[in-house]
Amino acid sequence: MAYHFSLSLLLSLLLFTYFPPNSQSNQFCEAGIGYDEVGYGISSSSTKLLIKGGTVVNAHHQEIADVYVKDGIIVAVKPNLRVGDDVKVIDATGKFVMPGGIDPHTHLAMEALNTESVDDFFSGQAAALAGGTTMHIDFVIPVNGSLIAGLEAYEKKAKKSCMDYGFHMVITKFDDIVSRDMEIMVKEKGINSFKFFLAYKGVLMVNDELLLEGLKRCKSLGALAMVHAENGDAVFEGQKRMIQLGITGPEGHALSRPPLLEGEATARAIRLAGFVNTPLYVVHVMSIDALEEIAKARKSGQRVVGEPVVSGLALDDSGLWDSDFTTASKYVMSPPIRASVHGKALQDALSNGVLQLVGTDHCVFNSTQKAFGIDDFRKIPNGVNGIEERMHLVWDLMVESGQISVTDYVRVTSTECARIFNIYPRKGAIIAGSDADIIILNPNSTFEINARSHHSRTDTNVYEGRRGKGKVEVTIAGGRVVWENNELKVVPGSGKYIEMAPFSYLFSGIDRADASYLSSLNAPVKRFKSTT
Repeated sequence: MAYHFSLSLLLSLLLFTYFPPNSQSNQFCEAGIGYDEVGYGISSSSTKLLIKGGTVVNAHHQEIADVYVKDGIIVAVKPNLRVGDDVKVIDATGKFVMPGGIDPHTHLAMEALNTESVDDFFSGQAAALAGGTTMHIDFVIPVNGSLIAGLEAYEKKAKKSCMDYGFHMVITKFDDIVSRDMEIMVKEKGINSFKFFLAYKGVLMVNDELLLEGLKRCKSLGALAMVHAENGDAVFEGQKRMIQLGITGPEGHALSRPPLLEGEATARAIRLAGFVNTPLYVVHVMSIDALEEIAKARKSGQRVVGEPVVSGLALDDSGLWDSDFTTASKYVMSPPIRASVHGKALQDALSNGVLQLVGTDHCVFNSTQKAFGIDDFRKIPNGVNGIEERMHLVWDLMVESGQISVTDYVRVTSTECARIFNIYPRKGAIIAGSDADIIILNPNSTFEINARSHHSRTDTNVYEGRRGKGKVEVTIAGGRVVWENNELKVVPGSGKYIEMAPFSYLFSGIDRADASYLSSLNAPVKRFKSTT
C-alpha cells in the first residue's frame, strides 16, 4: 500500500518550527529532550530511497545488498541496484540494514492510580523511533468493562501517533456482551489478542472461571490469549504482610510478590490453556520460576509463547533498595525486577529459544507521580521505560556478547512479533513488498543512556548511565527517514493503525489436536439398562 500524506499533514510539515536538542523547550519533562505535539524536525519529503552497500539482515538470512524504497514500500533488495537521480541515497557500507523493531508490549497514556503515564502516543512513539522501533502494540483498557468504549478512548489517544501501531484488548469481566464485543474486535477492528490479568486484585484481576471462559472464546475466534501471570490473591496478602512489618518503601513491592507467585500463576494459566487447547502468550516473564513452567510446557508440545522484557534482561533488583526514594521508586514494576540470577536465566532462555521475543512494558510515570507512594509502596504507579532503549540494549546484551546471532536479533526484536500477531511479512522483514520500516545499525558505534538526552517525557531512566556498543543511526518508518544524525523528524498524525487478522501460525493444527483428543476418549460407553 502506498503511503500518502493528507493536505493538513503536508501543511504541518511546511509550517512548524524545528527546535534542535540543545535549545528546545523542556515543556513536558524536567530532564530529557521533550517536545510538544507540533512536531519535531522535518520529515524527509523524498518518496524514493536507496540504501546502498549494507548487510541486509532478515530472521533467517543475511546478504550484502541494496534496498530500494518507493512510496513507503520496499520495491527491491538486490546487489548493485541502479536508480534515477530523484532518489535519496543512504550509504550503509559496513553497517546492518534490518527491519524496524516491533515492541509487542507498551502502555502509552495509560490511566492508573488516578493518574496517567506521561508518554502518550506521540512522545512515546517518537522515543521509539529514536531507538529503532517502528511499530508497537498497545493495550486497550476497557471503560467500566466495555470493550467498545475502551477502544473508542484509545482511538482518540492514538490520533497523534507518529508511527504505526496496533492494539491488544484487556478483558476484565465476561458476559454475553463482552463475548459479542470480542467477536467485533476480531472481525471488524483488527484486534487478534486479548489479555487477562491474574494480578491487581479488585482492579484488573480475573478469576479462574473468567479466565476459562476467556480462553474458550479466544480459541473460537482465533485470537491469542495473553496473561499477566502473578497470583493476585497471594500478592494482596504479601502486601498486607509487608505493611504489618513496617516495610513501606519500594523494596516492599518486590518482597510482596516473590518469584514463586509468578511461577504459580504461570503454571496455572498454562494448564488451563492446555485444558482448553488454545495458544497462550505469557507477558513480561521475569523469573526462573515462570521460565521453567514455560520451558516444560513447550517441551511437551504446548503452544506457549514467553515474552521477556528488556528491564528483566538488563537489570537486577538492587535499585529497589536504594536509600533515595526517587531512585528506588523508578524501578517499581510488576512483576518486579528480580535478582541477577533471574536475568541471566532469561538471557539464556532467549538465546536457546525457550523465550521467543523481547518487549518493554513501557509505562512511565515521572518522579512526582511515583512519589504518590512515598509512604506506601502500594500507591507507587507501576512501570519503567524501555521503548527507546530496547533495540540498543538487546544488541549489546545479546549480540555483542555472542549469545545470539545477528539474524536471531532480528527475530526476537521484530520478525517473531510480526509472525505471532499475523502481520508478517508486511512487517518484520526486508523483502520486496514489505512496508519500508527499516533501521541502519552501526555495530562499531557506541551509545549512552541518560534522562537528559532520552526522548521520553519522564524525568528518570532506569538505565541511567548505561553504555554499550551498537547504535541505530538511521530509522526509516513508512519510507520516511525519521531518525538520522541524532535528529528526530516526526509529525503527529502520520502513524497508521495496523489491523491484525486472527488465526496466526500458532493455531495451525489445533483442530487436528482436538479431533485426536476426542477420538482418544473411548467415550461415551454404550451401556444396556437392566430389564429387571
